[in-house]
Amino acid sequence: MKKQFVIALLLAGGLWTSSCEKKATEETATATEQNASEGSAAVAANDPATNPNVTGQEAVNPNAPKPVMTFKETEFDFGDIKADKKVEHTFTFTNTGKAPLIIENATATCGCTVPEWPHEPVAPGETGQIKVVFDPTGKTGQQSKQITITANTDPQINQVSIKTNITGAVPQAGADGPVRM
Repeated sequence: MKKQFVIALLLAGGLWTSSCEKKATEETATATEQNASEGSAAVAANDPATNPNVTGQEAVNPNAPKPVMTFKETEFDFGDIKADKKVEHTFTFTNTGKAPLIIENATATCGCTVPEWPHEPVAPGETGQIKVVFDPTGKTGQQSKQITITANTDPQINQVSIKTNITGAVPQAGADGPVRM
């Protein structure tokens, strides 16, 4: 009895789903016919290639000039550092392309490395800076961190990296037992 009820329920759901799909297909066909009868002006108004104000879609022109992010250096070595001192380095880049460069995001491989980047467009020929702060707390030995920069460049992803050797590990809180006052 239970099997028959489950099978009936599945059949009813399948029929209901297929009838919804048929109705959606009919509505799409009707909308397409209406658009065709309204003429090409309405179609052009909704075409992202001809109207850059169409929301939710981005007009893509493969022949448009692209910004290019060219770094002075893509890797920096802090050398030996102490475990109790944050260090920072600034990577300088130039937009060697022919369009404004916009950095969308910059992320690091862990939370101990924090990048800061310009949020304003960098004009062609202009320079910008990405400051990277590294906190070695709780780490020892050789460390290497990558910073991934996402921008409107071609390629869209650029990377820089830092490396260091952390010496003289600082004991973490509670390592020597409770603090007595």
